[in-house]
Amino acid sequence: MEKLMNVQTDPKQLSPLTLAYIGDGVYELFVREYIVSKGNCPVKKLHARAVEMVRCEFQAKMLTERLQPLLTETEAEICRRGRNAHVSHVPKNSSVADYHNATAFECLFGYLYLSGALDRLRFFFDTIAETAQAGG
Repeated sequence: MEKLMNVQTDPKQLSPLTLAYIGDGVYELFVREYIVSKGNCPVKKLHARAVEMVRCEFQAKMLTERLQPLLTETEAEICRRGRNAHVSHVPKNSSVADYHNATAFECLFGYLYLSGALDRLRFFFDTIAETAQAGG
């Protein structure tokens, strides 16, 4: 997967919430690609499967349980920036901790995408997909 556009901005200079904004879209595209690759089914069922993987609780769990041990020092710093970002509101069905960890998760995906580290991004997503497939 190549970057879709040539962004000249240094991702380290972007705010963590901007990185999370990009990362949210990148992650959702990976999730949709993964779900569709598992077989054709009605769109309603595709959506229900996607929701399970994009929920902030799932993202937070994947970051803390699966990805954190694999992070480089730079990636861990990007996650810290995302976790500590000031968010204006937390959805009522999410805990504050889960929401901050999900923001860190999306921040990481945005940073890796904008940095062109697509192999690393794919490695992380494959790790998540293996866990999801195993029912984690």
